Amino acid sequence: MFTGTWLFEDRADAGRQLAETIAGETLIDPLLVALPRGGVPVAYEIAVRIGAPLDILIVRKIGAPGHAEFGLGALVDGEEPELVLNRQAIRLVRPAKGYLEAETQRQHAEILRRRTLYFGDRTPISPRDRDVILVDDGIATGGTVRAAIRALRRASPRRLILAVPVAPKSEIAELRSSVDLIICLATPFAFRAVGLHYRDFEQTSDEEVIALMKKARREDES
Repeated sequence: MFTGTWLFEDRADAGRQLAETIAGETLIDPLLVALPRGGVPVAYEIAVRIGAPLDILIVRKIGAPGHAEFGLGALVDGEEPELVLNRQAIRLVRPAKGYLEAETQRQHAEILRRRTLYFGDRTPISPRDRDVILVDDGIATGGTVRAAIRALRRASPRRLILAVPVAPKSEIAELRSSVDLIICLATPFAFRAVGLHYRDFEQTSDEEVIALMKKARREDES
Protein backbone atom coordinates (compact mmCIF):
# COMPACT_ATOMS: atom_id res chain seq x y z
CA MET A 1 0.00 0.00 0.00
CA PHE A 2 1.32 3.45 -0.89
CA THR A 3 -0.60 6.53 0.22
CA GLY A 4 0.75 9.98 -0.53
CA THR A 5 4.44 10.10 0.40
CA TRP A 6 4.40 7.25 2.90
CA LEU A 7 4.47 3.49 2.59
CA PHE A 8 2.72 2.56 5.83
CA GLU A 9 -0.23 3.99 7.73
CA ASP A 10 1.34 3.06 11.07
CA ARG A 11 3.37 0.26 12.66
CA ALA A 12 0.38 -2.09 12.80
CA ASP A 13 -0.18 -1.62 9.06
CA ALA A 14 3.53 -2.30 8.41
CA GLY A 15 3.25 -5.46 10.50
CA ARG A 16 0.24 -6.71 8.57
CA GLN A 17 2.03 -6.12 5.26
CA LEU A 18 5.13 -7.94 6.50
CA ALA A 19 2.96 -10.77 7.84
CA GLU A 20 1.58 -11.51 4.38
CA THR A 21 5.08 -12.13 3.06
CA ILE A 22 6.25 -14.09 6.11
CA ALA A 23 3.13 -16.27 6.02
CA GLY A 24 4.40 -17.67 2.71
CA GLU A 25 7.59 -18.99 4.33
CA THR A 26 7.93 -22.55 5.62
CA LEU A 27 8.74 -22.04 9.29
CA ILE A 28 9.60 -24.58 11.99
CA ASP A 29 8.61 -23.68 15.56
CA PRO A 30 8.72 -19.93 14.80
CA LEU A 31 9.36 -17.29 17.44
CA LEU A 32 8.89 -13.54 16.92
CA VAL A 33 11.51 -11.42 18.70
CA ALA A 34 10.78 -7.68 18.63
CA LEU A 35 13.08 -4.79 19.38
CA PRO A 36 11.17 -2.51 21.75
CA ARG A 37 9.60 -0.26 21.65
CA GLY A 38 8.77 0.41 17.99
CA GLY A 39 9.25 -3.15 16.81
CA VAL A 40 6.59 -4.57 19.12
CA PRO A 41 3.45 -3.33 17.28
CA VAL A 42 4.97 -4.58 14.01
CA ALA A 43 5.87 -8.00 15.41
CA TYR A 44 2.53 -8.40 17.17
CA GLU A 45 0.67 -8.36 13.83
CA ILE A 46 3.03 -10.99 12.43
CA ALA A 47 2.67 -13.19 15.52
CA VAL A 48 -1.13 -13.10 15.23
CA ARG A 49 -1.04 -13.86 11.49
CA ILE A 50 1.26 -16.89 11.70
CA GLY A 51 0.19 -18.10 15.15
CA ALA A 52 3.61 -17.79 16.81
CA PRO A 53 4.68 -16.58 20.26
CA LEU A 54 6.03 -13.05 20.67
CA ASP A 55 8.98 -12.07 22.81
CA ILE A 56 11.26 -9.04 23.03
CA LEU A 57 15.00 -8.39 23.09
CA ILE A 58 16.01 -5.15 24.75
CA VAL A 59 18.81 -3.33 22.95
CA ARG A 60 19.96 0.13 23.95
CA LYS A 61 21.94 2.40 21.68
CA ILE A 62 25.15 3.93 23.04
CA GLY A 63 24.71 7.41 21.62
CA ALA A 64 27.34 10.06 20.96
CA PRO A 65 27.75 12.96 23.43
CA GLY A 66 25.04 15.53 22.66
CA HIS A 67 23.76 13.44 19.72
CA ALA A 68 21.97 10.42 21.21
CA GLU A 69 20.71 9.18 17.84
CA PHE A 70 24.25 8.84 16.45
CA GLY A 71 25.24 5.37 17.64
CA LEU A 72 28.70 4.59 18.95
CA GLY A 73 27.51 1.07 19.72
CA ALA A 74 24.74 -0.88 21.38
CA LEU A 75 24.16 -2.92 24.53
CA VAL A 76 22.04 -6.09 24.34
CA ASP A 77 20.17 -7.59 27.29
CA GLY A 78 20.90 -11.14 28.40
CA GLU A 79 22.45 -13.21 31.16
CA GLU A 80 25.72 -11.67 29.97
CA PRO A 81 24.83 -8.28 28.40
CA GLU A 82 26.68 -7.87 25.12
CA LEU A 83 28.30 -4.59 24.11
CA VAL A 84 28.85 -4.09 20.38
CA LEU A 85 30.92 -0.99 19.54
CA ASN A 86 31.20 0.89 16.25
CA ARG A 87 34.92 1.60 16.17
CA GLN A 88 34.67 3.81 13.10
CA ALA A 89 32.04 6.03 14.77
CA ILE A 90 34.11 6.19 17.97
CA ARG A 91 37.19 7.31 16.03
CA LEU A 92 35.10 9.97 14.32
CA VAL A 93 33.49 11.35 17.50
CA ARG A 94 36.40 10.84 19.92
CA PRO A 95 34.30 10.80 23.10
CA ALA A 96 35.94 11.98 26.31
CA LYS A 97 37.72 9.44 28.50
CA GLY A 98 35.20 7.53 30.60
CA TYR A 99 32.21 8.51 28.46
CA LEU A 100 31.64 5.07 26.92
CA GLU A 101 31.85 3.30 30.27
CA ALA A 102 29.47 5.76 31.94
CA GLU A 103 26.98 5.67 29.07
CA THR A 104 27.10 1.86 28.97
CA GLN A 105 26.31 1.74 32.69
CA ARG A 106 23.44 4.18 32.19
CA GLN A 107 21.96 2.11 29.36
CA HIS A 108 22.38 -1.09 31.38
CA ALA A 109 20.31 0.48 34.16
CA GLU A 110 17.63 1.33 31.58
CA ILE A 111 17.71 -2.27 30.29
CA LEU A 112 17.14 -3.56 33.83
CA ARG A 113 14.25 -1.12 34.30
CA ARG A 114 12.59 -2.17 31.07
CA ARG A 115 13.21 -5.87 31.66
CA THR A 116 11.37 -5.65 34.98
CA LEU A 117 8.62 -3.56 33.41
CA TYR A 118 8.06 -5.78 30.37
CA PHE A 119 8.76 -9.23 31.80
CA GLY A 120 8.10 -9.01 35.54
CA ASP A 121 9.24 -12.42 36.79
CA ARG A 122 8.61 -14.16 33.45
CA THR A 123 11.54 -15.90 31.78
CA PRO A 124 12.22 -14.97 28.13
CA ILE A 125 11.44 -17.67 25.55
CA SER A 126 14.52 -19.60 24.44
CA PRO A 127 15.36 -19.19 20.73
CA ARG A 128 17.32 -22.46 20.65
CA ASP A 129 16.48 -24.69 17.64
CA ARG A 130 13.62 -22.41 16.54
CA ASP A 131 13.10 -20.30 13.44
CA VAL A 132 13.55 -16.87 15.01
CA ILE A 133 12.15 -13.79 13.28
CA LEU A 134 13.80 -10.58 14.51
CA VAL A 135 11.54 -7.58 13.93
CA ASP A 136 11.93 -3.81 14.12
CA ASP A 137 9.91 -0.94 12.65
CA GLY A 138 12.77 -0.08 10.29
CA ILE A 139 16.54 0.25 10.01
CA ALA A 140 18.49 3.48 9.78
CA THR A 141 22.16 2.86 10.63
CA GLY A 142 21.68 -0.77 11.68
CA GLY A 143 23.63 -0.59 14.94
CA THR A 144 20.95 -1.99 17.25
CA VAL A 145 19.94 -4.67 14.74
CA ARG A 146 23.54 -5.86 14.38
CA ALA A 147 23.88 -6.12 18.14
CA ALA A 148 20.61 -8.06 18.38
CA ILE A 149 21.64 -10.46 15.61
CA ARG A 150 24.95 -11.14 17.32
CA ALA A 151 23.22 -11.88 20.64
CA LEU A 152 20.58 -14.11 19.04
CA ARG A 153 23.21 -16.09 17.14
CA ARG A 154 24.77 -17.02 20.48
CA ALA A 155 21.41 -18.51 21.52
CA SER A 156 21.61 -21.14 18.71
CA PRO A 157 18.40 -20.61 16.70
CA ARG A 158 17.64 -23.06 13.91
CA ARG A 159 17.31 -20.15 11.48
CA LEU A 160 17.54 -16.40 12.03
CA ILE A 161 15.30 -14.21 9.87
CA LEU A 162 15.37 -10.42 9.91
CA ALA A 163 12.03 -8.79 9.05
CA VAL A 164 11.67 -5.02 8.70
CA PRO A 165 9.24 -2.83 6.75
CA VAL A 166 11.83 -0.36 5.44
CA ALA A 167 15.61 0.12 5.37
CA PRO A 168 18.40 1.58 3.23
CA LYS A 169 19.50 -0.74 0.44
CA SER A 170 23.12 -0.48 1.63
CA GLU A 171 22.23 -1.73 5.13
CA ILE A 172 20.26 -4.67 3.77
CA ALA A 173 23.23 -5.64 1.59
CA GLU A 174 25.60 -5.49 4.58
CA LEU A 175 23.30 -7.50 6.85
CA ARG A 176 22.60 -10.37 4.43
CA SER A 177 25.58 -12.43 5.51
CA SER A 178 24.62 -12.09 9.21
CA VAL A 179 21.23 -13.83 8.94
CA ASP A 180 19.68 -16.72 7.03
CA LEU A 181 17.00 -14.57 5.39
CA ILE A 182 16.03 -10.90 5.19
CA ILE A 183 12.47 -9.80 4.49
CA CYS A 184 12.31 -6.06 3.81
CA LEU A 185 9.34 -4.53 2.03
CA ALA A 186 10.99 -1.32 0.84
CA THR A 187 14.49 0.07 0.29
CA PRO A 188 13.77 3.67 -0.82
CA PHE A 189 16.28 5.61 -2.87
CA ALA A 190 18.09 8.35 -0.88
CA PHE A 191 16.92 6.93 2.43
CA ARG A 192 16.87 9.56 5.20
CA ALA A 193 14.84 8.36 8.19
CA VAL A 194 12.53 5.47 9.08
CA GLY A 195 9.71 7.73 10.28
CA LEU A 196 9.37 9.50 6.92
CA HIS A 197 7.82 6.32 5.48
CA TYR A 198 4.97 6.17 8.02
CA ARG A 199 1.95 8.45 8.14
CA ASP A 200 1.74 7.91 11.90
CA PHE A 201 5.12 7.37 13.60
CA GLU A 202 4.25 8.41 17.13
CA GLN A 203 6.59 6.95 19.74
CA THR A 204 5.44 3.60 21.11
CA SER A 205 4.91 3.81 24.87
CA ASP A 206 5.91 1.32 27.56
CA GLU A 207 2.19 0.88 28.27
CA GLU A 208 1.53 -0.12 24.65
CA VAL A 209 4.39 -2.62 24.72
CA ILE A 210 3.09 -4.21 27.92
CA ALA A 211 -0.49 -4.36 26.61
CA LEU A 212 0.55 -5.98 23.30
CA MET A 213 2.79 -8.51 25.03
CA LYS A 214 -0.05 -9.55 27.34
CA LYS A 215 -2.47 -9.76 24.42
CA ALA A 216 -0.01 -11.86 22.42
CA ARG A 217 0.44 -14.29 25.32
CA ARG A 218 -3.32 -14.71 25.70
CA GLU A 219 -3.73 -15.43 22.00
CA ASP A 220 -0.78 -17.84 21.95
CA GLU A 221 -2.25 -19.77 24.89
CA SER A 222 -5.79 -19.93 23.44
